[in-house]
Amino acid sequence: MTTQDGSTTAARACCCRLRRAGLFLCILIGIFLGVGAYTFRQAEGASYFSTDPRACVNCHIMREQYDSWQKASHHAHATCVDCHLPHEGLAKWLAKAENGFWHSTRFTLQDFHEPIRIHEKNGRILRDNCLRCHQELVADLTHHGAFADESNNCVRCHMAVGHGSPR
Repeated sequence: MTTQDGSTTAARACCCRLRRAGLFLCILIGIFLGVGAYTFRQAEGASYFSTDPRACVNCHIMREQYDSWQKASHHAHATCVDCHLPHEGLAKWLAKAENGFWHSTRFTLQDFHEPIRIHEKNGRILRDNCLRCHQELVADLTHHGAFADESNNCVRCHMAVGHGSPR
């Protein structure tokens, strides 16, 4: 039933616009999910949930680090995640997600330093993992505050341990 002011016609027009907007939104979401799924598959995204060091070589820029790690003294004792990620549950996954985001962004945009460098935050994680694994060896040093200064890190003197001889 139509009123004199045409309110039924206006309601139908509004409903039609809402349906079109909903359809458009569904198409946009579908495109976004499709491109995301394709990219995740092409980038072997599921492999990054593992602890397998070969996942780090999915990105060609990490080949040199992977090859040098295989020749280094820690190869038989530690993998990439043992040294480069926190060991606590949530902190590990947050660091992994943050690193994954920045790695993929930088590598996609070709906006990174070569040779690749470790950033300050990840350097602290690395140092903390060194101290955790070697706590008996460095107990006297830590007791006397040798690592209280965050700039004092293990790889400054022991660069070849994790990734073989430096260039």
